[in-house]
Parts: sequence; C-alpha cells; structure tokens
Amino acid sequence: MARAGRRARAAAGRGGPSPATGSGTPPGPAAITLCLVTTVRLPLFPLNSVLFPGLVLPLNIFEERYRAMMRELLKTGDDEPRRFAVVAIRDGREVAPTAPGLPDLTALPERGPAAGFGADPIQAFHRVGCIADAATIREREDGSFEVLATGTSRVRLVSVDSSGPYLTAELEELPEDAGDGAGTLAEGVLRAFRAYQKRLAGARERSLTGAELPDEPSVVSYLVAAAAVLDIPAKQRLLQAPDTATRLAEELKLLRAETAVIRHLPSLPAVELTRSPTSPN
Repeated sequence: MARAGRRARAAAGRGGPSPATGSGTPPGPAAITLCLVTTVRLPLFPLNSVLFPGLVLPLNIFEERYRAMMRELLKTGDDEPRRFAVVAIRDGREVAPTAPGLPDLTALPERGPAAGFGADPIQAFHRVGCIADAATIREREDGSFEVLATGTSRVRLVSVDSSGPYLTAELEELPEDAGDGAGTLAEGVLRAFRAYQKRLAGARERSLTGAELPDEPSVVSYLVAAAAVLDIPAKQRLLQAPDTATRLAEELKLLRAETAVIRHLPSLPAVELTRSPTSPN
C-alpha cells in the first residue's frame, strides 16, 4: 500500500573571505547542502477530528470511497502494517452522519473520492496529520466496515491524488524532537491535567493516580492533547507543535485556563483517555 520516496531540499551558502586568513579572495561557488526528506504515499482518510500518536481510533465505515480503501488494506499481508493517514478537515466539509454509528442517508456513494472537498482537495485539509495503523478491519454483511486503528506518527501533507477510488497522499514524516525542558514541563502538565480531569469529571468520579499516567514527555503531550476537551483548531495547533516542549508549554496554559472556567460550571461527564469517539463515515 505504501510507497516510500525521497525529496531533496537545497540550502545554499555564499563563500567569503577565510576567517583564518582574512584574505580578500573572491568568494567561490555557492555551497549547496542537500537534505533528503523521506516521503511515503498512503491512503488518506479525512475526518472532523484530530488524531494523535497513541490515540485509539474506532471507525464505522459506510461510504464507498472508504469501503474501497479498507478492501485494499485487507489485501496487505498479516505481517505488514495496514496504514493510512488521517488529516483533520479545515472547514467541516466531511459528510455529516444522520446519527452516531448510522450511515449518512444523504451521502451518494458514487460521487468519487474527493466529493465534498472541492476541486483542489488539499486546500480542505490541515497540512499536519497522523498515520494510523489498523489493528482490526472487520467487514459486515452489508459491506460496511468496523475498524479499530491507533495513531503512530505525525506526517506533513505534501500532495493529494484523487485519481483512484479513494484519496491518497504523499506524506513527509515528521520527527519528534524533545525541545528544551520537556521533562520539567511534563511534570507540570501532569499536575495540571489531574486538576483539570478532577474538575471535568466532578466529585462522583475517582481522580487519576500517578500510576495511571505516563511520564515520558512526548507520550504525556499527546495523551493530554487527545483527552482535553478542546476544539479542532486548538488540537491541531498541539499536533503540529515543532517539538514536545512547545506542545507541553501550550497545554499547560490551556489546562490552567480551562480548569478556571470549569470551576464555574456544573459537573461534566468524564473523558476516556486515549480513545476518540467512533466516527461514522
């Protein structure tokens, strides 16, 4: 399913006098440094939600374009990952379901892979998404699918191809750098998240213990980003943060602000960590 490739980025530097001699020798040819960027082509699954690494993603699939995607993924050998990329939709143009877990009766299954996303589909999507690894793909008798996948790593959207039965995309894999002070920030975020979760769940729910939360900074950053009740733009900013420390620092601000707001609201239902709501498509 996946096809890997490489793209070259060039950075040019101009020559000048040698710092050792200070001579006025005319500069030589520009020095060109090539940086090879690994890309991969995968099926593209747009959603009205943000997927983070480590987040469990259940899907109920009804639309023909996504059924075709799952049928193709099922052809992948059992010893290979069944991967697809998830990107959040910018303007909420994904077909809306009639009810949770039910097919959208207004959807026309033969409209094509880019239906609802405009003439240039890439413009409809946020440019940073997440690869999902499908652990379970189960076809029902009516041809729909029940899928359980997990987010694995971040990717940047390079291009989108709508020539096949479903969208595919060329994706640049993004590294996860720690940044400065990630460990200390993670400790602060965990404290703030416990206070936030306690306020959000209300006095009826038990609070989280230290053993129930991880301490690795990048895992903390994604867990909190997934579990916090935030809108899509806020979650997208967290996903595309340049490094773990930046993401944690932003989460600390958000958690403190949200906790202050929740103090003045009635008790709200608790959120389930690492699991997103089932998305019908």
